[in-house]
Amino acid sequence: MTDYKTLADQAKEMLEAEPWYASSLSNISALIMAMLPRLNWAGFYLMREGQLTVGPFQGLPACIHIAPGKGVCGTAAAKDETTVVPDVHQFPGHIACDGASESEIVIPIHGDGKVKAVLDIDSPVKDRFSPEDREGLEQLVKVIEEKVSWI
Repeated sequence: MTDYKTLADQAKEMLEAEPWYASSLSNISALIMAMLPRLNWAGFYLMREGQLTVGPFQGLPACIHIAPGKGVCGTAAAKDETTVVPDVHQFPGHIACDGASESEIVIPIHGDGKVKAVLDIDSPVKDRFSPEDREGLEQLVKVIEEKVSWI
């Protein structure tokens, strides 16, 4: 089981050392990949000019742009809610950037009262993300929202 308190504490330390989003989100994506088992992609899509644009991540090359309402990331951003998909092949309009992905969790990240980004994590295992994973990752996102500098 993943120690989400340690994950959040380490992310907080990284953000306190360097709050600029590019550096901090790069390290947090690496931290997620190191601490969570059975993942094939972990990273961020940043809201830019009305669409999600790939940001710092760990994994295979990713889709560059995702429109709000499209795929899991775009749906989570448009609905402004965490989206857990046990089987991505059953998700209408799933965008397959990495064919090995079987399940996914996407959590919106807020700044200035709006969705600024999403945390996107994929697994090559169906039904990988439990309620405990969701809760722990939402706590991580709260740390990001409190500490990251979008400037």
